[in-house]
Amino acid sequence: MKILIVDDEPNIVMSLEFLLRKNGYEVFIARNGTEAMETIRREKPQIILLDVMMPDVDGYEVCRFVKRGEDTRPAKVIFLSAKGRETDIQKGYEAGASLYLTKPFSTRVLMEKVRELSEGMVH
Repeated sequence: MKILIVDDEPNIVMSLEFLLRKNGYEVFIARNGTEAMETIRREKPQIILLDVMMPDVDGYEVCRFVKRGEDTRPAKVIFLSAKGRETDIQKGYEAGASLYLTKPFSTRVLMEKVRELSEGMVH
C-alpha cells in the first residue's frame, strides 16, 4: 500500500512518515503541490495525506487533479489542514476528499482512518 504525504511542515512529514512506515506502508513525500502531482502521476499512491495550504498549488487543486485522472481517481484523499472553517471543509469534500481532519489531529485517529480506507482497497 503506497501512501503519499504532502505537507510543507517538516515536523509533520517526519512524524507521519515514521508512523506509517512502522505500520508497514510504503511512504512517499512531497513538499508542495507540484511535487505532489508529479509523484501521484509516477507512483499512483492509494492514499494521499494532503495539506491544503502550500506555497504553490493548493491541496484542493491537487485533490481535483487526482480525481480527474483515470488511473489516479481510486486514490483516497485525506486532508490534514489548519483550515477548519465549515467552508474550507466543504470545499475539501467537494474537491473529492474521503476525509478532512483539522490540525492539530490525533495520530491515533489518523492511523485508524488510514487503516479503514485501506482495508477496502487492493494491496
